[in-house]
Amino acid sequence: MFLLLLVLLVCAPCIEGLSAGMFPAITKSVCRSAGHDLQRTQLVRHCVRFFNGFSQDEMPVEETPAPRILITGGLGQLGSGLASLLRKKYGADNVIMSDIVNPPRHVRESGRYIYADILDFKNLQEKVVNEGIDWLIHFSALLSAVGEANVPLAIKVNIEGMHNILEVSKQYKLRVFIPSTIGAFGPTTPRNPTPDLTIQRPQTIYGVAKVHAELMGEYYHQKYGLDFRCLRFPGIISAETPPGGGTTDYSTEIFHDAVTTQRHECFLEHDTRLPMMYIDDCTRATAEVMELPEHRLKQRVYNIQAMSFTPAEIYAEVKKHVPDMEIEYKPDSRQAIADTWPQVLDDTNARLDLGWNHEYDLPKLVTTMLTKIRAQKEAKQRTAAQMEAAAM
Repeated sequence: MFLLLLVLLVCAPCIEGLSAGMFPAITKSVCRSAGHDLQRTQLVRHCVRFFNGFSQDEMPVEETPAPRILITGGLGQLGSGLASLLRKKYGADNVIMSDIVNPPRHVRESGRYIYADILDFKNLQEKVVNEGIDWLIHFSALLSAVGEANVPLAIKVNIEGMHNILEVSKQYKLRVFIPSTIGAFGPTTPRNPTPDLTIQRPQTIYGVAKVHAELMGEYYHQKYGLDFRCLRFPGIISAETPPGGGTTDYSTEIFHDAVTTQRHECFLEHDTRLPMMYIDDCTRATAEVMELPEHRLKQRVYNIQAMSFTPAEIYAEVKKHVPDMEIEYKPDSRQAIADTWPQVLDDTNARLDLGWNHEYDLPKLVTTMLTKIRAQKEAKQRTAAQMEAAAM
């Protein structure tokens, strides 16, 4: 196709019949062969404009169709927020949440939701084909502490399920996102800062599975040309979903305790520093990396973070808003896990290559979380009062 365009360009003085009406067909063909590469689409547009003498404003424009997106593990911490963001960009019908349980009513009312079992390869194939999926975002996983409590299940979900995701993505030529995490590192990793490429050697099944996913994704990219994309997330903080058994979950629990009891029992030591991020930054980073043209990615796995703090530091910030707040440190088994994880992620490459930049620092995070959780509490109280009044 590009050879044809070159010939047309050279022979332009002899050609009078190339019309603007041919542009949509040419664009479709080139986009299909280039994986919807915007720069190549623009090349075609410029060539046709040259032949016809169109100005930039006069040139007929055919928009690239919105991608059809499937999110696995959609009922977890990240799924709903990302689905909401992507639906605003691409339309509610083009972003499909999935999981293996019956969703709450507000999830069903917010957009498409389907049953999809990542351990059932045939089921995945059916969903991808029947829904015409272009992008697959894979969030299904057991978190660190939960995985340690049930290693066989973690192997099935986090490793075997991920294999199915890669294979179905290869088979149907999907753009696939599989997140990694600070859990992919281990005690021999440089902790402050932790670069993209370094010793990993994790000591949890959760971390082992994440390293495996990174390497398998890179392998499928190198061997099969799979468009695999991966961000290593820090601890993610959200007011929308309850903590799910992760080692960084104290950073969410402390806000709920601040609004309800003004007392928090922390399962990590006061000086345990870990990288963190507010969920809106996380979902935006995911959307942005999926939207980038493939040539922008100089590597397949990137670190990202927004801030890094200790339990004592976040407590001090919360106490500015809740002066009566108290904290007690009672480390449990998660302390040993946290001691092997990075204190600060070096995300220089993501900022340079992907244009990544966070919006939430610690003060803004604390203000946002307290505001949202207080609003949730007030809404529950109003609902309870209404139900009590109705029962009288």
